[in-house]
Amino acid sequence: MTYESPLAYLLGLEGLALLRSFTGERDREFAAARIAEIRKLLDDEWLADAAVDVARVDTVDGYRIWSQTYDGPNAAFAVDEPVIGEILDALPAGTALDAACGTGRIAALLAGRGHHVLGVDSSPDMLAQARTRVPGGDFRLGDLFRLPVADDAVDLVVCSLALTHVPDLRPVLAEFARVLRPGGHLVTSDVHPERVARGAVPPVRLPDGTPGRVASHCHSTGDYLRAALAAGLQVRRCEEPPMPTGRRSGQARASTPVPWELWPWGLADLVPEAAEAATAPVPAEIIWHFRSAGS
Repeated sequence: MTYESPLAYLLGLEGLALLRSFTGERDREFAAARIAEIRKLLDDEWLADAAVDVARVDTVDGYRIWSQTYDGPNAAFAVDEPVIGEILDALPAGTALDAACGTGRIAALLAGRGHHVLGVDSSPDMLAQARTRVPGGDFRLGDLFRLPVADDAVDLVVCSLALTHVPDLRPVLAEFARVLRPGGHLVTSDVHPERVARGAVPPVRLPDGTPGRVASHCHSTGDYLRAALAAGLQVRRCEEPPMPTGRRSGQARASTPVPWELWPWGLADLVPEAAEAATAPVPAEIIWHFRSAGS
């Protein structure tokens, strides 16, 4: 179980904002406003008693729950799809693997570009939706550590928004390298590690109503690079796109209480100036393009 205190989260945002002020990015008035806001937060009765214990949910159970709403509004899709699409547009059509394919979002992009699509996912519920979405695809139940794909079988592997759920990148990238043909391409996207460290982890409600979050891990930029190089992959491109601006000019400041399902994003709206200073410089995702050795 994880102890989630909205007060602790908000004080953390204020602290990060104050650090940016300390280094000269904000002025005296900004620092004074943050300290005054901290005092108000400490006096907020809802925040004082709103902490909850949150279950850590494995990916199979978590995505079974999430599968019914996964394709709903999701800001992460708008971040990675333009970059992934740009990379794909420069590659010839061939046999492509959508690793951790989920509901087939990336598989549909691949099929639309003329690829013969394989999809692998550990969630039967997600696979059922992928088969409906991409009827011509070959979708298989499996996990990223033991892909049900032969050696040197595909020209392209795409893995979107999944590697944060594995504890160790090295065996997974080695699997991607195994199934790639010489000269094949690997494209990955993930929530940026700095965002994961700030609580950007998918929330789900268990059948009994218990709040839970899908098990996630914070992989540094160096973790991706070391795992790729060890697997014989060459870096072609790395992008760290920003989060689209979600707060409108003049939008009213949120007020407590904030439903747990909206944590931590909804909590940030309680302290918008601090949140902007603390998180605006942090990229939304990290997107890699690798190539396997060979012609």
